[in-house]
Amino acid sequence: MAKPQIITGLDIGTYSIKALAVVKKPDSEELEVLGKAELPSFGLRRGIIIKVDEVAKRVTDVLSRLQEDIGRKIEDVYINIGGSHIFSTPSHGTVIVSRADQKISQEDVNRVIQAAQAFSLPSNREILDVFPREFIVDGQGQIREPIDMQGLRLEVDVLALCTFSPYLKNLTTAVLNAGFQISDVVPSALASSRAVLSLRQKELGVCLLDIGAGTTDMAVYEEGDLVHVAVFPIGSERITHDLAIGLQTDVEIAERIKQEFGSCLLRGGNKKEKIEVPQESGNPEFLIFSHKMLVKIIEARVSEIFNLADKELKKISLKGLLPAGVVLTGGGARLPKIVELAKKELKLPARIGLPQRFEGLDKDPSFSTVCGLVSTGFEIIEDRWVPQTLGKNAMARFKKVFKIFIP
Repeated sequence: MAKPQIITGLDIGTYSIKALAVVKKPDSEELEVLGKAELPSFGLRRGIIIKVDEVAKRVTDVLSRLQEDIGRKIEDVYINIGGSHIFSTPSHGTVIVSRADQKISQEDVNRVIQAAQAFSLPSNREILDVFPREFIVDGQGQIREPIDMQGLRLEVDVLALCTFSPYLKNLTTAVLNAGFQISDVVPSALASSRAVLSLRQKELGVCLLDIGAGTTDMAVYEEGDLVHVAVFPIGSERITHDLAIGLQTDVEIAERIKQEFGSCLLRGGNKKEKIEVPQESGNPEFLIFSHKMLVKIIEARVSEIFNLADKELKKISLKGLLPAGVVLTGGGARLPKIVELAKKELKLPARIGLPQRFEGLDKDPSFSTVCGLVSTGFEIIEDRWVPQTLGKNAMARFKKVFKIFIP
């Protein structure tokens, strides 16, 4: 009997590179984890690859470990793209229905979506993906499936995700130089959303915040549609740097302090509680500081992230208006009391988002992006990833990736 197809996700992050190999369990929606690998990353700054060769070496190392772990060869991977160069913009397209009987066909739908992509972009920017929000037939809007409806004019409102072309090129070159093919490139925010958000949350209205080391990715859904994407050039690494400055210690010690003693809000008990932490090896002195000072530094930086998210929600008129609230994921979401601070700053319900459906994987918010990448792979295989209005041909999406490699 043929072995089940392995889907591999590769999350290239500022702090680490994660790889995950998964197969679909027979007659089940569960995904079985065959193996995972993680190594510190190098050559990235705030989610952007600045040293292609160094990243290629790390990709080779992490995927080699994964291949040894699962005992199978990996040829292609689903990868994420992050960084504050990613932005979303609404667009509108209009076409005249082509058939004589005025019945809307798949070709008309494809043409109107193509028309919505005919807008000017600044130099070195390109469209990464397009998401239809609603179709309009002869002035009647809020239509999800226009095929076989009758009309003279077909319009569509879409959300286009765009990227800085040289950064996309650096990403794909690093993976190709490591000796692996690319199945698809997915924005980090969308990958994480696929792993942790439910259809009901997206229908009600929800904001996902994926707090990574170098960046925070934001995706907003309403009535089931993606309505906004933003990336902030600030993440949990900035908290560590602030602690190193504020406590006058090394970055490595500051990271350990954040993980062992950090909190976004003061806990109960003595607010003047002192914490003693050993300095680097060979130094007999202790670093002594108050818990209040530690929390003050962390709270200020995390609040800054939430304030940026709040401004984005205000831009799209959804400030304080998302019934499903905010879902926090990514490595930065592991900070104690971060849910309480999110509720306080955003005036919305809040919770931690964990990957679902993955058997054999500890529920860890830092694995949300890589889990979303492999979920994307299985949806493509099962032909469920494409809205019905976009047709059942996956090659249309692959052209987006393949054009990167054309000289």
